[in-house]
Amino acid sequence: MVQRAGRGRRQLLERDSELAAVDEALSELAGLRPSGVEPPERPHGALLAVAAPAGLGKTSLLAEVRRRAAAKGCTVLYARGGDQEQGVAFHVARQLVQPQLAGAPEAELRSRLGSWYAIVGPALGLCAAAEGAPPDPQGLRDGLDWVLTHLAVQRAPMVLVLDDAHWADPESLSWLAAFAPRAEELPLLLVVAYRPEELPDHAEALRGLPGRAGRRPLGLEPLSAPAIARMVRESVGAHADDAFCRECWAVTAGNPFEAVELTAKVHDRGLVPTENGAHLLRDLAAAVKGSGLIARLERLGSSTVRFAWACAVLGTEISPELAAGVAGLGAEEAADAADRLRDARVLTGVHTLEFVHPLIATAVYRAIPSGVRVALHGQAAWTVVNAGLGSSAAARHLLETHPDGDPWVVQQLRSAARETVRAGAPDAARRYLARALREPPPYDDRAVVLYELGSASLLTEPATTVNHLRAALEEPITDPALRHGIVYRLSQVLAHSDRLAEASETLAREMRLTTDSRVRLRLQAEQFMWDAFRADEPESPARSRRLARLADRLTGRDLTERYIIGLRTWDATLRGEPAATVIRHAERALAGGLRWAADEDRGFEVPVLVALSFLYADRPGRTEELFVEGIADFEHAGWRGGHLSFAYTLLGYVRYRRGRLAEAEDFARAGLRLAERVGPGTPAHWYAVGTLIEVLLARGRVAEAESVAETYAFGAPFPAAVVFPDAQTVYGELLLALGRTKDAAVELAAAGRRLDPRGMRNPAWCPWQLHLARAEVHDAPASALATAHDAVDRARHFGAPSAIGAALRAAAEVSSGAARGKLLEESVSHLERSPAGYELACSLVALGAELRRTGRAEEAADRLYRGLDTAAGCGADGLVERAREELAAAGLRPRPLRSAATDTLTARERAAAQCAARGLCPAEITGELHLDEQTVVRLLSAVYRKVGTDQSGLAAALGE
Repeated sequence: MVQRAGRGRRQLLERDSELAAVDEALSELAGLRPSGVEPPERPHGALLAVAAPAGLGKTSLLAEVRRRAAAKGCTVLYARGGDQEQGVAFHVARQLVQPQLAGAPEAELRSRLGSWYAIVGPALGLCAAAEGAPPDPQGLRDGLDWVLTHLAVQRAPMVLVLDDAHWADPESLSWLAAFAPRAEELPLLLVVAYRPEELPDHAEALRGLPGRAGRRPLGLEPLSAPAIARMVRESVGAHADDAFCRECWAVTAGNPFEAVELTAKVHDRGLVPTENGAHLLRDLAAAVKGSGLIARLERLGSSTVRFAWACAVLGTEISPELAAGVAGLGAEEAADAADRLRDARVLTGVHTLEFVHPLIATAVYRAIPSGVRVALHGQAAWTVVNAGLGSSAAARHLLETHPDGDPWVVQQLRSAARETVRAGAPDAARRYLARALREPPPYDDRAVVLYELGSASLLTEPATTVNHLRAALEEPITDPALRHGIVYRLSQVLAHSDRLAEASETLAREMRLTTDSRVRLRLQAEQFMWDAFRADEPESPARSRRLARLADRLTGRDLTERYIIGLRTWDATLRGEPAATVIRHAERALAGGLRWAADEDRGFEVPVLVALSFLYADRPGRTEELFVEGIADFEHAGWRGGHLSFAYTLLGYVRYRRGRLAEAEDFARAGLRLAERVGPGTPAHWYAVGTLIEVLLARGRVAEAESVAETYAFGAPFPAAVVFPDAQTVYGELLLALGRTKDAAVELAAAGRRLDPRGMRNPAWCPWQLHLARAEVHDAPASALATAHDAVDRARHFGAPSAIGAALRAAAEVSSGAARGKLLEESVSHLERSPAGYELACSLVALGAELRRTGRAEEAADRLYRGLDTAAGCGADGLVERAREELAAAGLRPRPLRSAATDTLTARERAAAQCAARGLCPAEITGELHLDEQTVVRLLSAVYRKVGTDQSGLAAALGE
């Protein structure tokens, strides 16, 4: 495959098409213009994949890629997968990135990595993992994406080369495979080589990587007879005759690696390269690989063989000192063995040793007798720990040893698991802990190992986690804190697996056993939380009464007490207690701090529920403040999977409630994308799909909402956990929008039968009654009217203007005569005092239409124009069309927003308008301007008459 080209470098043979692809990609990357081709607008990257069996020259081709890239001034990142290092998490990622960042002072690293420092630093070996909750795998991958993107931009053009990708560790490979399509958007050429027949399951994504964008991976063919002849004559002399060269080609089948090794043996033996000596080539070829290679190795002596075995066990980038320690050789004897192995073309390198070819390394490793191999791995583990390389370096060797009840092995594996899980590789930690359990650990340590194993499996195998944690509870546990930690974690994973009843019972059993009052309070807080999410809770009203009595006695002195007060806040919201009560409890819960990602043993649910309670009480600005802080907590902790999905989805829901529908859709779709990473059927998925459907319905895109529901199987059976927006209610709303009123009535009535007995009676939280009244109006008008008026009564008891206004509009829609107009007038009056822009637009248009039908044309025009402007500002396209139709029916044309009208605003009206443009609701403006609420409402009414209610339009009109 190679020919000498200058000093020490060999020219690739019969790889012209592959090198042409390389040159084309490098030219595009560097922004160079091939002859007759227009230069690209900017340098851009590409993907190159090389797929070929062992020995066909992938490594030589990649070496040439690196040389040509460096010659063009590219930054080159290089890594190589190793047969022995496949289980070492982020081994490949560290090879790629460490040389670019290692050695920099900590302050500089923190500056360069920013908020990603604590997330990606441990995975890349740049810093020790901090205490606290580890990042989830998706958050870590996002951080690695950022690091590589940053490097590609800062050190452009850049070439990333990965050899032997089939042996790359799963963590690095899954990251790179997902990142690879982005290479074309960056000044980055990504080159990957692998053996297709040896790809493990976790590397299947590599098969989809193209050789060039849109093409298949590059394949390498065996060399032709003339190419082999050229190699032979280069190595042994030009006098090698044709018959000898042809036999070399025949015995190697054109395999470049075998041909190079064969010609080296011919040269070493002094074999005359003529037809007379050709018959000896088959024996020489057999010595290049397999048993022949091992027989040749054994002739070098026992100490040399043992040194070679030690090197094979250690893998790649081998330290001669470590190899000597594993082999049990002195320094001089090890140096002599290394020299002999270099002379025999088995090893290469001086300060760091490598096998000449991975085929040789594999052959040597497989030739080690199984008992000796196990012993060498055990010796390697002890040697690397003794050398100060840490438990993580020893763990992969300990995985290959036989269980022997050794506490030291358990200690090292547990330590490695802790490091690995905090670096963001829970699967690797799980392998270490599973091995520690088989050792087995000392009797008193079995529970803690099972707990750690269950915790490591939490994100990937929740069912397995449950089994491990339950097994841990059956072991004798002397440390009460450990037992309680197991119970907390078990209840969490049961709840997140939609097994809320089991979670609650687990906590109840432990409460009966514990004698510590503070622990019992913590257990009770956890039980209250999971019961709050149970759709099948049998005694919800009784639980609410117990929660209220307990929370009202607490002062919020610690996090447990604040969690209980937070749960009291949410329960008051669901039950529809007065909004002032909800706000009072919410502020109590927040008084001492309620971080979203403060403690890995506590969920984020309670802080989220407290934040949402402000939303339903018409304080969305406060909700968004808390969500911004919470999302920052998640991102700082590297929680970018299900946690961030919830946050984005619910923030979209907040925007929907505020009438900012385009933003709501963006957030809901972002939440759905993250939820899809977690998996279908999870609570995160239900939240995201339900919110997106509700937003699409509000925007008037019914067909698209139906398509989303079909795509994600949004329908019965609904989750056992309570989600919001309530999935069954959203489904009923969708059916209503599709004109399937009877089906909608069935679903909505079922939602009511599920929620009402539990005391969930607040239409601000779940408006099932409003939609049910609309669904029943034609077939059961009396029932529809009673349902709507009951919803109005409940909304008035809660007291939030947005809830009252929406309920009044629903009552108006199922009423007739003069009552209809009065209800709509009152609805608009309440909604003008609320932050619910979309609901206000709906009521304005409905009122305008009613006034037009009753002959009050001037008033109708005012309401319809305001409704049109508000609907347009919300992004409610369907409502905009309805308003236009009503205006057309009245003989009127839509008018543009009157930005010039701001000239007529008084100083106080302008101040109120500026607050409204920032998204503040009337109650928040009251505090901002130090005015009473009636004055604020009067000022806003004047602003809306002059300018309109669209928030973005207000900002534009005010020049902000």
